[in-house]
Amino acid sequence: MEIANRSILVLGGWGLVGMAVVQRLLEEKPRKLIISSLREEEVKEAKEILSPMFPEVDIATVWGNIFVRSSLRDLSRNVLLGKGVNRRQFISDIMEKLDDNIIKSSFLYQIIMEHRPHIIVDAVNTVTAISYGDIYDRYFNLKGAFELSSRDGGSIKDIHMEIEKLVANLYIPQIIRHIELLYIGMVDAGTKVYIKIGTTGTGGMGFNIPYTHSEERPSRVLLSKSCLAGAHSLLLFLMGRTPGGPIVKEIKPATAVAWKSIEHGTIKKQNRPIHLFDCPLESGTKLGDTFQFDGNGDWLDLEQDMESVYINTGENGIFSRAEFETLTTIGQMEFVTPEEIASNVIMEILGNNTGHDIINALDNSIMGPSYRAGYMRESAIRQMEFLMKEYETESVAFELLGPPRLSKLLHEANLIKRVCGTIKRVITTSVEELAQKMGQTIRDDIELRSQIISIGIPILLGDGKTLLRGPVVAIPVERGREEIPVSEENLNRWAYEGWVDLREQNIALWQKRFLQIVGLADGIPQDDTSSRYHFGREYWAVDNTINIGKLVAWIFMNEEKGMRVKE
Repeated sequence: MEIANRSILVLGGWGLVGMAVVQRLLEEKPRKLIISSLREEEVKEAKEILSPMFPEVDIATVWGNIFVRSSLRDLSRNVLLGKGVNRRQFISDIMEKLDDNIIKSSFLYQIIMEHRPHIIVDAVNTVTAISYGDIYDRYFNLKGAFELSSRDGGSIKDIHMEIEKLVANLYIPQIIRHIELLYIGMVDAGTKVYIKIGTTGTGGMGFNIPYTHSEERPSRVLLSKSCLAGAHSLLLFLMGRTPGGPIVKEIKPATAVAWKSIEHGTIKKQNRPIHLFDCPLESGTKLGDTFQFDGNGDWLDLEQDMESVYINTGENGIFSRAEFETLTTIGQMEFVTPEEIASNVIMEILGNNTGHDIINALDNSIMGPSYRAGYMRESAIRQMEFLMKEYETESVAFELLGPPRLSKLLHEANLIKRVCGTIKRVITTSVEELAQKMGQTIRDDIELRSQIISIGIPILLGDGKTLLRGPVVAIPVERGREEIPVSEENLNRWAYEGWVDLREQNIALWQKRFLQIVGLADGIPQDDTSSRYHFGREYWAVDNTINIGKLVAWIFMNEEKGMRVKE
């Protein structure tokens, strides 16, 4: 895709890689470039540096936490999770069913919709941002709260708070919700290209990595980041296989990335200066039977902060000369420069194949559908049909594959097949007659009725008020509730998602589907015997017995937009 005269959003644009990408993008003369970062001072600094260098480009800035709703975007992690009302809102936003409120309240969604970029380059260290709240620390905090409660009568309120913090730091719900919001935002805004700069979590090293976030090796925190990095890539892989979305690519450096600057100054850890203390020999702690984490306080405050020479590696922090030398030695993590990453990003946007796109690599290395499987499929279907005749039974749906809508559609299609037989008969029968016959079949056939309701699919009769059901229902989902209001909106949603619906309005929808299928079949020229059509005249065979599997696959592809786009 051309970069010139396009609108481009760079998430994490102030960071080490982000700034390198921004500078390379500006050289291509986009119409507008939006720099996003966590803090206001970061994006303002970036704009002050870049605007004089590229006066012809409209450089805009936006700041805040893209992983939360806009009302929480300026809060630190401690404040976000430390205050109950904020914490519960955050948990709700990642755990509840995605709805219009969650989507439109998302700060990330708002940024995308405000600027409607043609291209998004995502240089945020997503894995680190999400796994920042160490879930293992959260577990030990919760364990401590339980022990305190049982030993000294500690507050149950503290236990509740630690449980909430543990839930708020679960990695998978956070990354799923982030990708959902990102995808919806790009589709709604018409974004054409999305490029992620990802991570392996270990800088390309394996379980033997000697650099850890804790004393254990390999570090579970580090391995958690790798797990999340893999999950992130697979979600992007799925996004790239979704019709209507942007082109999706990911550049994933498997090494350290360096550097931003080399300086002398105050050494900071987690954005706070390392304060200097001393402990004279005569003040040393005498070790006993236990080690006290608080110590005896006999150290001396030197009333100054640590200063030294360091290399700034951006989001990965600052390293001493010796640390940097160790890390980048051949056989260790080694490193790549941000400018090299930026060059690959630009080439991929412009359509050049760098060989470093993870999504393309996955596309080309996975096993897909095979000729043999297609050939054997017909044999499997014939064998099942033979057994169905032998045992005089139907094989419609068990509600093991899911979703409940699949079972609902298959059973509705089977009912129609029972009362009409062929597609031609369906479209020549009135809706009223179809509804009456389907309802009568349900009333008369105990075996059929039990097959449906026993797998958790209720049957809504034609009056729209009577429900036939068993002890378990798949829809609505219980989720700890004993009851839920029956409103017209809820009733229609449940019937759509997982009830066999015998109301005339649903029967009319089925008839409309059959008319569409007949129209598609009739639209194929009779003398066209080419390989152009997947589903030709012979496939539908409107005079033959209805094939319910073909029907529901057609609905999933055409109504649900659930069609595979890559073979």
